[in-house]
Order: sequence, then structure tokens, then C-alpha cells
Amino acid sequence: MSRRGRSTSGRLPVVLLLPALLGLAFLLVPLVGLLAEAPWSTLPRRLFSAEVWQALRLSLVCATAATAMCVLLGVPLAWLLARGELPGRSVIRAFVTVPLVLPPVVGGVALLLVLGRRGLVGQHLDTWFGFSLPFTTAGVVVAEAFVAMPFLVISVEGALRAADPRYEEAAATLGAGRWLTFRRVTLPSIAPGLVAGMVLCWARALGEFGATITFAGNFPGRTTTMPLAVYLALETDPDVAVVLSLVLLLVSVVVLASLRERWISGLR
Repeated sequence: MSRRGRSTSGRLPVVLLLPALLGLAFLLVPLVGLLAEAPWSTLPRRLFSAEVWQALRLSLVCATAATAMCVLLGVPLAWLLARGELPGRSVIRAFVTVPLVLPPVVGGVALLLVLGRRGLVGQHLDTWFGFSLPFTTAGVVVAEAFVAMPFLVISVEGALRAADPRYEEAAATLGAGRWLTFRRVTLPSIAPGLVAGMVLCWARALGEFGATITFAGNFPGRTTTMPLAVYLALETDPDVAVVLSLVLLLVSVVVLASLRERWISGLR
């Protein structure tokens, strides 16, 4: 390509420049406002206060447990979608991705109708085992896993499709069984996609609000995660809400930084 062609292709028309700058400002100004209004002078004291630390600890525990649940269920599901020969695979994939576009509150209502004390499955759990998920810490984990699992499944499925199947075929010819091949060959080959999916899944679970408050309620120390604590603090102590928001913002930045190289390499 000539120098003139390169210069023309890199020039942004004025009619696109203004909307582009407005879009950038639309995304950045609220974040700058959050940083500008933060109570920096009292930030350490508020950050280590009992209510903030309680919500942070519960959020970390629940998000990690939800990610573990997603790995246990999502990796086999991703393998089924990527390698399984079954009818209606596209329909199954569509259902798997529904939580990505479904309003989280609707997901919470659906979980409540199925796993609630009078739900389709929950009534049997309550009758047979005396176990109820709604309005418990375990309910928080289930709600977060419901909305976060598609991120892991999509990432792992893409990694499985991109992996070279010849290594698995070579392992099979050497006498390795399917489970041994999956553990020793398949999993190492999709490790970057699995890690990326786990990070996205964990971050989505950490920031979940709608399904959590609908299915698990808002009980401090038991179901009040950081997003719910932000919602409560806005009515009582806005500075605490800002501090919690800053923590969630920091987590988001760390997640983006950890996945930056993977995204950039995928765009090349």
C-alpha cells in the first residue's frame, strides 16, 4: 500500500470524530466523577471498617465458590458443545447463553420458582433433606453461578474449537484413555481459554446484583455482597458506597489488565 493510501485510511472523518469523542466521554466521565468524589482523606478508615470488610469477605468467598461451581459444570458442558455429536446442539448453545442477555432479576425469579421452598425442585429439597437455598449464603453462590457460567462456557468452548485435535488423536493411538487424554492433553492445551473464562466468570459473579437480591435477599453478614452493600449505603452513608464502588472498579481494572494480552492477540 502506498504512503498516500496509508495516510487516507488512518484519517478519521470529522463526522465520526465528534460522536467518537462523545462516546469516549460518556464512558470515562462517570468513572472520573467516582474518583473525584471519593473520600480520599478517610478512605483507609472506611475501607477497613466492619461493614465494608464483611461485604468484601462475603463477596470474595461467594464469587470464588460460584467460579468453582461453574468450572465443575461448565467445562464438561463446553466440551459437549465443542466436541459432542448430538442433535440440537445449536439450540442447547442458545439456552446456555440466555443468562448473558436475560435481566438478572428475571434469573433470580426463575431460580426462586425452581429452587424456592415451594419451587419445583426446592420443595423436595425442603421436604426430604430440610434444606432451603433462598435467602442463604449458598443461595448467593447459586445465583452468581447462574449468571456467570455462560462466560466460562463460551471461553472454554472457543478454546476447545481452536485446539489441534491431532494431539488428542496421537494420545489415543498411544493407548491413553479418554479421561487420561482429557486431563493430560486437552486441559493443558485449553488452559489459557480456561483461565480467561474463570477470570471473567469470577468478575461477573463478584459484581452480580439483580439475581442475588431476588433469590438470596439482602441480609448483612449472610447475603449482603458488595453490590448490595453499595445499594444500601447509598441511602445511609454515600461515602461508604463510593469506597465499595472503588473496590469493585479496581477489580474490574485488574481483570481487564490480566486479559489484555489475550484480547489483543485475538484481534491481530
